[in-house]
Amino acid sequence: MTVFLIEYSNRFKSVQIRASSEETTRPVEVGAMFADLKEKWDAIEDKSTVFIYGSGATVAVWLSSFVAEAINSVPLLPKVMELLGLGYTGWFVYRYLLFKSSRKELASDIEALKKKIAGSE
Repeated sequence: MTVFLIEYSNRFKSVQIRASSEETTRPVEVGAMFADLKEKWDAIEDKSTVFIYGSGATVAVWLSSFVAEAINSVPLLPKVMELLGLGYTGWFVYRYLLFKSSRKELASDIEALKKKIAGSE
């Protein structure tokens, strides 16, 4: 077993990383992975739709970075957004995670959503 010490700013004096000599995962077969991807790509009938969705997602992420920068530039708005996030998190914990019956309800809602997305419903 190897131990590395890394100097990381003044706040953390050292960080220990342990690397085991035992290999726990299988090596990735790159050829098989590309063959699988090629097979899935060939199975897609409407490739132009995939490009349109991919381009739209890229543009949406790019635009959202500008929106986030604009929100951060307004002096009080980031703190208000933090408070809204904390409030929503508290509500979610109270509504879905605090009691056993509500956790079961959340699990069933997630399963229903999975089935709806997968198209098996």
